[in-house]
Amino acid sequence: MKAALSVLISSRNLSPHPAACSFSWLRPKSLPNSPSIIPPIPSNHRKSHAAHFSSIMASSYKPEEARVPPALPLPAPPVNKFKIGLCQLSVTADKERNIAHARKAIEQAAAQGAKLVLLPEIWNGPYSNDSFPVFAEDIDAGGDASPSTAMLSQVAERLKITIVGGSISERSGDQLYNTCCVFGTDGKLKAKHRKIHLFDIDIPGKITFIESKTLTAGQTPTIVDTEVGRIGIGICYDIRFQELAMIYGARGAHLICYPGAFNMTTGPLHWELLQRARATDNQLYVATCSPARDAGAGYVAWGHSTLVGPFGEVLTTTEHEEAIIIAEVDYSLLELRRTNLPLLKQRRGDLYQLVDVQRLNSQ
Repeated sequence: MKAALSVLISSRNLSPHPAACSFSWLRPKSLPNSPSIIPPIPSNHRKSHAAHFSSIMASSYKPEEARVPPALPLPAPPVNKFKIGLCQLSVTADKERNIAHARKAIEQAAAQGAKLVLLPEIWNGPYSNDSFPVFAEDIDAGGDASPSTAMLSQVAERLKITIVGGSISERSGDQLYNTCCVFGTDGKLKAKHRKIHLFDIDIPGKITFIESKTLTAGQTPTIVDTEVGRIGIGICYDIRFQELAMIYGARGAHLICYPGAFNMTTGPLHWELLQRARATDNQLYVATCSPARDAGAGYVAWGHSTLVGPFGEVLTTTEHEEAIIIAEVDYSLLELRRTNLPLLKQRRGDLYQLVDVQRLNSQ
């Protein structure tokens, strides 16, 4: 304890006071076997003293200042439990086929009780810089200009489910984006997330892909209140940036959905690792959905769509083939895990801060 306290004090550029590091006054050194001068504290009092000490320490650490603006409280979810469906789909160069195929998968997931359905990244055409412009849709125009999102809207309304529609390439003016649309049970577009972090990587001898050759980065984190809770949205490479997930956590997200298409190089190493890290760090659910693997495609996806719980536990996953995974989300576990590990109260706002620029500028 003495050493630990000395390290703590010296880390704040203070000199430890000798009395602060010595507990010898509790028992006289000349009488090592004698009873304590101070009578023992009853266990219930010890607990209250510990809680009081913890409260004092938390106050001095200023945990509420670790998030700027301060973190929002976790909202009461509209449902405590529901089923989520992850549709790991095969994707071809036939857009009409892909749309019909996705519709059927959504219907199958809903028939199995899913109230939230998540689709993969770039599910309506091949994942390639050559294909992005060809398969791009004008989402804002809707209708015939965006048959993929028109289908999602129709199915969400008809089946009375929430759909996090994976992502498609979006054309807006002279820009292209990798965009995820969220539709509510009324079929209306509730949110649109444009991939913030573009996938520009070069691993010699393994994989090189530069999304920025054709795509433009989004500018806004996306969090949306739905009939199944508050959901943060990221797309594939967004999952590597913990700051985005931390912002969603500070905004009261119950769940973060990441449609993604990790590859055969980074997938085995990082895909599950990153999902569990984002869930554990922020004590919320993380759901991912990948395309099924096509070994003959120009870009080969890893697959392994997954749901992770707020303790970092993998609740369900699959391999690389086509699959529809149904799993239960239980929001009561959020409070339980945050009680088990009270990280929100233990942050060191006196040492570090995460600034949510968008929220700060909107105040």
